[in-house]
Amino acid sequence: MTRIVCTSPDLLPENLEPGTEYITVYRSSGRQNVGTVGTGILRDLERAGFNPSVQAWDFTTFALAVSASDQAALRSRSSDGWTRIVDLTISLVEPAPFEAIRTRLEAMLRYLTGDFWHLSFSDGGEPAATSAALVQYDADCVSLLSGGIDSLVGAIDLTAAGLRPLFVSQMAKGDSETQVRYARHLDAGGRHLQWNQNIRLPHATERSTRARSIVFFAFAVLAADELLHQRRTRVDLVVPENGFISLNIPLNAGRMGSLSTKTTHPVFLDRLQEVLTALQLPLNLLRPYAFKTKGELMSDCADQVALRELVGESTSCGRFGYYNYTHCGRCVPCLVRRASFLSADIPDTTHHYHFHDLRFAGRAKGANDIGAVAAAALRLAREGVRSLTAGQLSFATSDEREGYEGVVVRGLHELEALLQREGVL
Repeated sequence: MTRIVCTSPDLLPENLEPGTEYITVYRSSGRQNVGTVGTGILRDLERAGFNPSVQAWDFTTFALAVSASDQAALRSRSSDGWTRIVDLTISLVEPAPFEAIRTRLEAMLRYLTGDFWHLSFSDGGEPAATSAALVQYDADCVSLLSGGIDSLVGAIDLTAAGLRPLFVSQMAKGDSETQVRYARHLDAGGRHLQWNQNIRLPHATERSTRARSIVFFAFAVLAADELLHQRRTRVDLVVPENGFISLNIPLNAGRMGSLSTKTTHPVFLDRLQEVLTALQLPLNLLRPYAFKTKGELMSDCADQVALRELVGESTSCGRFGYYNYTHCGRCVPCLVRRASFLSADIPDTTHHYHFHDLRFAGRAKGANDIGAVAAAALRLAREGVRSLTAGQLSFATSDEREGYEGVVVRGLHELEALLQREGVL
């Protein structure tokens, strides 16, 4: 078990308990053996003219603590080399509402990361940011803007529909400039927020980072909370992600459970919605592309001119940093990306794929998903969709199940068409 305490620098004990990881939130303690997360956010929110509610602020503190702990707890040290037991204490401004839904939070994190989380909450959390110069944002909803194709299409579609989203981005090397360009192209430079987790740990970090996305949602919650103060009505928070990737159906037995990311999976988002509602944050998580493939999302984009101009700069690769911030070309997200250009009949203007020729990419060293995708496409043809989705859609109603099965079939057909064109199938 990994024991972690996320707290204010003012609450750190003089003598740190051996075997416990200490991380301070929003401010550094100046102690080399103590990690930090969220440094700079207080300043950024003050500059943005934000005065967050206690609920939104504590949820952000919770998310930052979880994300930092996700990196601090090394999977290699667990009994099976993967599944961890994380005992996490978090200092909040008002811990009582979180303690009341503690088991719900633990179940949500269990689903997101595949680990066992034991949470406890204490007083003494860093006070919320305050700004004397409040900013009135001319916006009517919030949308995630990651720098990927789906968030680009979501931004274009919302703008074309006459809405004025407040775009929220989580800064990441290789994506930050792209996020800015997308917002400016849509005349939303003044409605674009970019924030950074700034996790710093005094040792090697876990690289699977299954919980990283929860901070992205927390940043969006802060933005929605600010609009809530202005509009005095429920705020829509748009999660623009295609259904095929959101479901992330395991393509082989080696990608079951937490070996596949659940970042925008319907189960996780439903549980997140329940948590936000329980914390009295009146936000609606919307999934407009839940039953669309990436190819369909691109084909149906409301402004094809803007899409074709910008889409080549987007990022999809699951191993972007491993290949000098270029697309590898052979992971599932890259293959889905390449298939979507083909399906939508849009020229693929991606700058570079490290493995351009898929016929030979499988022979090179390193992880690749070409074989898994090919096997799944063949299995679909032989045995039908339920051979792939069995046990994966138990959460869905009968109507939803039909929709989800359809998006899996069509998504695999897009991938099959790519592999056939490339001479793999």
